[in-house]
Amino acid sequence: MRNVQEELDVKNNIYRLVKPKKIEVVESEIDDRNEERVIVRPTYMSICHADQRYYQGQRDPEALKKKLPMALIHESIGEVVKDPKGEFKKGEKVVMVPNTPMEEDEIIGGNYLRSSRFRASGFDGFMQSYVDMRRDLLVRLPKGIDNEILAFLEICTVDYHIISRFDKIADKRRDILGIWGEGNMGYITALFLKYRFPKSKIYVFGVVDEKLKEIEFADKVYNVASIPENVYVDHAFECVGGKHSGTAVNQIIDEVIRPEGTIALTGVSEELVPLHTRMVLEKGLRLYGSSRSTVKDFEDTIKLYTKHSEVPKALKRVVGKTIEINSVDDIHKAFEEDINNPSAKTVLKWNL
Repeated sequence: MRNVQEELDVKNNIYRLVKPKKIEVVESEIDDRNEERVIVRPTYMSICHADQRYYQGQRDPEALKKKLPMALIHESIGEVVKDPKGEFKKGEKVVMVPNTPMEEDEIIGGNYLRSSRFRASGFDGFMQSYVDMRRDLLVRLPKGIDNEILAFLEICTVDYHIISRFDKIADKRRDILGIWGEGNMGYITALFLKYRFPKSKIYVFGVVDEKLKEIEFADKVYNVASIPENVYVDHAFECVGGKHSGTAVNQIIDEVIRPEGTIALTGVSEELVPLHTRMVLEKGLRLYGSSRSTVKDFEDTIKLYTKHSEVPKALKRVVGKTIEINSVDDIHKAFEEDINNPSAKTVLKWNL
């Protein structure tokens, strides 16, 4: 195991996926004298569904051909090893923002600009011994929050971003907010909505009754197969994704959402999703998509954690196993563990 106090070697090991389920170690050099960069040692990571799609070869063959070889993982925290400017102290704990804007636009956010680059989606993610980071993409982390919770901070910031956009787009009638999906994203969305809009009632709709019951802070939970006729929501968040996202969105549109409501689309699908556009028009609905997050979303999510200590505590329910990574074989074991336990976040304690 490496020590953060040791002198940084200019040689860096990058653990790249070269084809599905095959990882090779590539040695590279890091310029630790560039004053605009900070060298960070990753310490904890979390596997995302997007990482799994690459690892399992579930992306389109053309996409795999275009993006591989590539180091996976875009959810990670670490410790500062060297900052030539001295703005960050050696050993300081930080989160690394994976979205990397290459330009600024007065209208379009950096997470939507087509010129932006994203870790583990076109260029190397955080599965490296050291990461050469732009200093404007580092955010200091508070003390007192478990590393396992901070490891998947990035996906929580995406959710914070989704809700922030909702706050700007949706009308002010927010008596009841509905979330479709009882998985990790649905759980986090319901939790964040509860604290950001304390006057609103939170309803969660899903298919697994046992998991719905675990969302104790929701005002009501419903199985989508038996929603009472008199149940309505003012606005909805689709957190299902995959091949079932269309079914969820159309149930929202046809049966549950009130006229002029807003629907946030958060689930990623590799397939085309049919929508009942006639009813979208009849009800005057708004549908919007959100993706990734910004430095400000990281800062604001951390503020939410520190203001409401119950939030990071509640996120412990999302953590599955924490696996120590001391070899490439451990990486493979972690991905197999994760694919067999999709309802929880697999955290990696990164020792490579």
